[in-house]
Amino acid sequence: PQDNKTAVKWYILAAEQGHAKAQFNLGVMYRNGYGIPQDYNAAVKWYTLAAEQGHAEAQFNLGFRYAKGEGVLQDNIYAHMWFDIAASLGNENASENREIIAKRMTPADISKARQLARECVAKDYKEC
Repeated sequence: PQDNKTAVKWYILAAEQGHAKAQFNLGVMYRNGYGIPQDYNAAVKWYTLAAEQGHAEAQFNLGFRYAKGEGVLQDNIYAHMWFDIAASLGNENASENREIIAKRMTPADISKARQLARECVAKDYKEC
């Protein structure tokens, strides 16, 4: 619909200015193909920019992209890492999904994911 195309236009303008909520919303638009062709790679790009600003929903969505392998290579360690970070910021869905993904992981993989999460938080979510 035209409303989605208009929303995408405004989200792009705000997202390019560094607005985390707009970056997250643009990621959702790309992920679902709302007003713009579906593009998992673009969704990951915008989720990442928002996640680097501490946006817990974007961090959760990055975890989900890694869990499913949408726009990134499927990687349970990075899925767990992003779910762990989002959960630490109060995202309840992230806590649940972290436990689900952990059931598919070895103890060593879980330990590595937790270490990566600590390092990511220490770097203020940049270049995780």
